[in-house]
Amino acid sequence: MRVKRDKKPVPDAKLQSLRVANLTVFDSAEFQFSPQLNVIVGENATGKSHLLKVAYSVLAASAEEGRKPGSSAPTKALLQTMLAKKLVAVMRPESLGRLARRSQGRERCELKCSFSDARLNIDFNFSTMSKTEVVVERTPAAWVEDSAVFLPTRELMTIYPGFIPLYDSYYVEFEETWLDTCLLLGSPLVRGPREKRAAELLAPLEAAMGGKVVLDQGRFYLTIPGQGHMEMPLVAEGIRKLAMLARLIATGSLLDKGYLFWDEPEANLNPALIKHIAGAILHVCQNGVQVFIATHSLFLIRELDILLRSDVNKGGISRFFGLHRGADGVTVQQGDTVDDIGSITSLNEELSQSDRYLEAEG
Repeated sequence: MRVKRDKKPVPDAKLQSLRVANLTVFDSAEFQFSPQLNVIVGENATGKSHLLKVAYSVLAASAEEGRKPGSSAPTKALLQTMLAKKLVAVMRPESLGRLARRSQGRERCELKCSFSDARLNIDFNFSTMSKTEVVVERTPAAWVEDSAVFLPTRELMTIYPGFIPLYDSYYVEFEETWLDTCLLLGSPLVRGPREKRAAELLAPLEAAMGGKVVLDQGRFYLTIPGQGHMEMPLVAEGIRKLAMLARLIATGSLLDKGYLFWDEPEANLNPALIKHIAGAILHVCQNGVQVFIATHSLFLIRELDILLRSDVNKGGISRFFGLHRGADGVTVQQGDTVDDIGSITSLNEELSQSDRYLEAEG
């Protein structure tokens, strides 16, 4: 039977599941996502960033094509080219086939993405021999409409001036998520009815930063009452990470729809700022954005757990994933609470240190 292709993008669809086979460190795993908050926890080298980047690549490639004026409906040939290009640009392997896990008798990587709107579902694969070729097995009937945002472990506010023309004009060894996010940071501010909603979400972030983020002559500043503009390189790095989130809310990229992928939000932040980040993450996902974070910070996980247990935030909006290394690759334990993900060594070490510190004092 011939499947009708819908040229019109699909708004506000959520990623329901991601199934991977033979991808980098994973032999086989399936992730069932929450439409709001998803927390991926694991030690180093367990594939946390790989998961974020693969899911982001699929969403971003679809949204980029769907936003083009006069874009045609999805076709297998177009998707194969787009996905291969985006995966290589985001994950930076020497060739696409380097992303396929190498084990005897298994040379093909398979990925299946399912959405709340089945028109977006897509299955594809590639082999260890692939240079730039993806094979699409299931072609979606429509494009993703909403923006996918990827925040890396470092802030991008200080590199923003001149970064986009540099990336466009020269070959530089920066993953394409940096370019994608810089383009969104430079988008115009929302106006009209959404502006008021943005102001409500921005209020706690601006209180934590002590000012507002402004873009002036191609450079970002923090405007502090009574002090004027402060150049972003002079602002503390933790505040700059908050500033990225604030700017993306102000432009509408993370206001009431879309997807946020954030790799180690806690990196280079003190505990006080991590508390603000945790609160901001929950506010964003409760207002329509599907959030995926990768972390091994016990403090951040506990802060999210505390907020999720509060009366205001109850409602089963979260999903936790524990990644565990084994002889046959990384496996996943998942559930609605952090108690469902099994024992994570890096988290246990933080708890053990607290016990040893108390013993030393005694």
